[in-house]
Amino acid sequence: MSAITERARDFWDRISPRERRLVVIGAIAAPIVLAIWLGLAIHDGLDAMEHQNDRARKALDVLVDLRARGQTHEQVDDVVQTMGTEPLSLDTYLDKAAQKAKFPLKSTTPHPPQTRNGFVTNSVSASLDNLTITQLKDFLMEVETGSRVVAVTRLELRRDFRDKDKIDVTIEVSTYSKEPPPKGEATGSGGATDKKGG
Repeated sequence: MSAITERARDFWDRISPRERRLVVIGAIAAPIVLAIWLGLAIHDGLDAMEHQNDRARKALDVLVDLRARGQTHEQVDDVVQTMGTEPLSLDTYLDKAAQKAKFPLKSTTPHPPQTRNGFVTNSVSASLDNLTITQLKDFLMEVETGSRVVAVTRLELRRDFRDKDKIDVTIEVSTYSKEPPPKGEATGSGGATDKKGG
């Protein structure tokens, strides 16, 4: 430590009064410049977060509006009556929705079916990269209105740091169907039909 102090003192003694003033000004200005730079960086970061949050709010507003128009309480009974026991193929359904929104759907991850209260829920997750707000809106509209037994059950939005006008999306979509009758009942009914046919 003393060696560093000695070198600093020697340097100070060697330089001229004018250079000493410049060193003092630099020592004062450097923290100020650093503080200003940090302040601007934080400000830009907050602006970017606000921009991202604004995009997320717009997309969620679209989703809420679609759900309000597509799945009203008055339609629930009608949906249940027309619901079959065979689940919709979500891979094909989402691929068509992506085509209409003009972007490729790379892959989906299926989840195990969940059975509850006589209904079966089949879900898949997908990661959608580099979408514009318009593409996401068109995709969500097609998903939510294309079938009355399909709904978006999870939606996460992230700003694409490579392109501020694009967003990355993690989405989970579910489709609902009636629980199939037990195999014994299906076989029994089939046997009765065979007897009538014979």
